[in-house]
Amino acid sequence: MPTLPTDVVAELKAKIAEFERRLQSSTAERDQALACQAAAEEETARFRGMLGEARERQTATSEILRIISQSPTDVQPVFDAINLTAVRLLGCDLGFVLRCDGNTYSPVAAANRDGPVAELGPANLPIDPAANFPSRAILSKKMLHLPDWSKIDLPEHERNIHNMFGVNSSLFLPLLRGEECIGVLALAGSCLSNFADSELALAESFRDQALIAIENTRLFNEVQARTKELAKSLEDLRAAQDRLIQTEKLASLGQLTAGIAHEMKNPLNFVNNFAALSAELTDELIDILNSATLTEKIRAEVDELTRLLKGNLQKVVQHGERADSIVKNMLLHSREGSGEHRPTDVNALVEESLNLAYHGARAEKPQFNVTLKRELDPEAGMVEAFPQEITRVLLNLIANGIYAVAKRKAEIGAEDYEPVLVAGTRDRGAHVEIRIRDNGIGIPPDVREKMFNPFFTTKPAGEGTGLGLSMSHDIIVKQHGGTIDAETVPGAFTEFTIRLPRKSNFSDKTEG
Repeated sequence: MPTLPTDVVAELKAKIAEFERRLQSSTAERDQALACQAAAEEETARFRGMLGEARERQTATSEILRIISQSPTDVQPVFDAINLTAVRLLGCDLGFVLRCDGNTYSPVAAANRDGPVAELGPANLPIDPAANFPSRAILSKKMLHLPDWSKIDLPEHERNIHNMFGVNSSLFLPLLRGEECIGVLALAGSCLSNFADSELALAESFRDQALIAIENTRLFNEVQARTKELAKSLEDLRAAQDRLIQTEKLASLGQLTAGIAHEMKNPLNFVNNFAALSAELTDELIDILNSATLTEKIRAEVDELTRLLKGNLQKVVQHGERADSIVKNMLLHSREGSGEHRPTDVNALVEESLNLAYHGARAEKPQFNVTLKRELDPEAGMVEAFPQEITRVLLNLIANGIYAVAKRKAEIGAEDYEPVLVAGTRDRGAHVEIRIRDNGIGIPPDVREKMFNPFFTTKPAGEGTGLGLSMSHDIIVKQHGGTIDAETVPGAFTEFTIRLPRKSNFSDKTEG
């Protein structure tokens, strides 16, 4: 076998050495590339974990905000969601929302890993930094992070919690409204938990969301209350405006009515006076004719004519007196001024009106009797009213009731029928109720529809003007802002019910 030249061998050895060097370099680069790939994969996994955690936290935050928007009047669902999310994302065992009033604090929501907790524990605990940790957070108005309870001297309250639930760490975040602490978000766990900055920031976001929920609810309730107040004020203003307009209309109508009544009064007085004078002159004429010498036929005709003339004059006087009564009531109905507007004892007013009406009826018909019953509520109290006007209404209703029972007594003549009139009052909070009930003839349906119309009456000529109920309706409804209603059964009873507001929404300018 031939021997290679020395220079060839040397060249081959050099090439082999260079190949081995390159091979070693390539292996190192490969190992480095694999290490970089592993690090990149590890970083990617970490980034994906962080991204997933961020997404989870963002989803949880969005869910809490959604609950806040759906519960503007109720913070409980928001507190439950915050507690559950905080426990799950921060690895705690318990979450609490505490509310404080300046002197004490109370748990209002709690949750563990299984969900909301119904048993919240003792309420109205004193705010005392020596007695419990929440008090320290409330008074300091700063976050209180206690990752290891074994290293601190526990107050009695926390010692009990440690013994009962195995709590070893806690985080307290005060809920601040300006400079005022209105509550605390408290998180606790059985494991030692030294929260990272990102976790503390997440806990602070939960604290802020709890505060947003509380403020939203407070502001919503304030807006609702203010809206109700404004609506009530608007309603009162419109009612007062309607009454003022009605009062102006009534005042104008009253002036017109008063003017017409005054114009009618003078000729009516002449009619009544001359009718009475003519009746007297007729009597004198009869006396003169009686002394004259007349044939039987002429005397008979004279007697007949004078009798008819005297009868007609009596009817003129009778209807003239009725017309005079109507004119007087028109003047009364349209008069300006209704006395003093002041607080009035309702029971005293009803009692006084009942006595006046009864004695007036007895004076007119001494033989008639009616049983008066009083059902006066001691709590009826006072109303702002024109007492003279309310008395006019009560006198009218009581007089109508006495008339109704007297007419029924006259119609049926039953010995076992007892005329009864009941006057009652009742406290209805912002209103007071007055009831006048009789067991008289009742009111037919066709009459009931028109009974508050001016000049409508069912009484015989000379016994009613048709203005009493109309005037009563105006006084109660238009002047006092109340209501007047009637319930009746023909042949059995009639009951008028008046409801008066305790406070008037209009001034004394609406009098009349």
